[in-house]
Amino acid sequence: MEPHGPWESPPWEGSSLPGAWSSSALGQAFSQILHQFAGQESRRGKARSAALEDLAALLEAKECDRLFEGSDASLRGMPEMLGQVAKALGKYAAPAEEPEGRGDRHPDVAEKAAAVALLFLKLLRKVEAAKNSLVCPAWKTSLRPLAGPIYVFAVTHSLEQPWTSPRSQEVAGQVLALLLQVTECGSVAGFLHGENEDEKGRFTAIMGLLKPDLNKDSWKNNPATKYVFSWTLQKVTRPWLSQHLERTLPPSLLISDDYQTENKILGVHCLQHIVLNVPAADLLQYNRAQVLYHALFNHLYAREHHLIQAVLLCLLDLFPILEKAQHWKGDGARPTTHCDEVLQLILTHMEPEHRLLLRRTYSRNLPAFVKRLGILTVRHLKRLERVIIGYLEVYDGPEEEARLKILETLKLLLQYTWPSSRKMEDHFRIPRTPKFTQNLFRQVSCRLVVLLKALLKLICDVARDSSLTPECVKSALLEEATDCLILLDRCASGRVKGLLAKIPRSCEDSQVGNCIRRVQQLSEGAPCDTT
Repeated sequence: MEPHGPWESPPWEGSSLPGAWSSSALGQAFSQILHQFAGQESRRGKARSAALEDLAALLEAKECDRLFEGSDASLRGMPEMLGQVAKALGKYAAPAEEPEGRGDRHPDVAEKAAAVALLFLKLLRKVEAAKNSLVCPAWKTSLRPLAGPIYVFAVTHSLEQPWTSPRSQEVAGQVLALLLQVTECGSVAGFLHGENEDEKGRFTAIMGLLKPDLNKDSWKNNPATKYVFSWTLQKVTRPWLSQHLERTLPPSLLISDDYQTENKILGVHCLQHIVLNVPAADLLQYNRAQVLYHALFNHLYAREHHLIQAVLLCLLDLFPILEKAQHWKGDGARPTTHCDEVLQLILTHMEPEHRLLLRRTYSRNLPAFVKRLGILTVRHLKRLERVIIGYLEVYDGPEEEARLKILETLKLLLQYTWPSSRKMEDHFRIPRTPKFTQNLFRQVSCRLVVLLKALLKLICDVARDSSLTPECVKSALLEEATDCLILLDRCASGRVKGLLAKIPRSCEDSQVGNCIRRVQQLSEGAPCDTT
């Protein structure tokens, strides 16, 4: 096979030295290299390798220095052509679409990326030399078409991915560092949104390069695109992200709506970043916040604990924005919120759930929902009570994360929702009649006994536990359970202390006895000062 194809010889053939190349021959050389990458000949590996070698030789030529000086009128179109060459190099080193099967899916990508990175380093050093020279009026203009493609390449190969190797990551990282140095940016964030208010930044140009590969028909053709988009998005924060909302929200929703859990989580992380860094007014406009909510809510029916964790955290950040659109005039019962809807679904899933990882995930986020709703958690009191009692009965492994979080939830529940006639009247507009007060104290008595039994059973189980649970975890469980008993006693005006009075005399376990004595010593019988 001929290295440059049987159809044509290289335009610099016959020159004895690179320095003898004319401006027209230099432009024709770059044009032919671009044609080799774009044409059918680019499918043949040897032709591509030969094109890389030719490009390396071109970049070594002294004539290339004039590309970034702007002193040669015949080379004014070359920066745009170099931008096209940079795009072609990035495409050449990009990973192909992932097949369904396992195995070595990207065998040659790392090697190609390392070779391309060396070419980009040479090219950027040419720009750096032109910038530092005394005659360099056009280096910024010349760099503009190159910066975007080089950035996309560097991010694609500098992150640890299936298609990268330590060597390709190292040289790609060097490309990114040199790109920031040449563009006089102190960070990737500054490169994207500009180092100061007068500088426009390059995020719009980067998104323009990624856009063709971020629609529903093409976003899986290049497996690196979603990671480049996500990584780049995370670098743009307030107040710059709001002006790019139309460019970033659709791809984030698209990625989160995939059938693969990994892509769902990646998309949800992108959505959470948007929620945290875009003003509420912009998210409420055109009903965007509702679109986000429904997209996230549908993920709650999944059974993957990592996805559930990401979705719940994102929803907790979205709730304050959604609530700004709700108006309560104070002349009736408060309307149910999106937080109510999500908590109701979570509790529905929690009751029958037997998988430990999902139980831990739900329990980990339950306190945040109680804090968010405050006294309005009383709407879910019966189901919460069943979940708390059921989860306290089940051993959760050595770390006991689920039971510790359930105890934290119980403490918050007692603080926020333990029945108080004054609170009921203020928050739900319920008149304080004798019948209401009688029903209220009947509910208090029933819940008091149920919760007291559950907490005492937990203390006894932990005290007798002979498993591999660390002592520090046992101590934390006993302390949290004791705190719940103290809080329960204060909410019940000292009745718990009376019910526990005879236990220390008959209890043979010292740990249980110590917990009971602590409740009796610290409980003062005063009504609970709930918030």
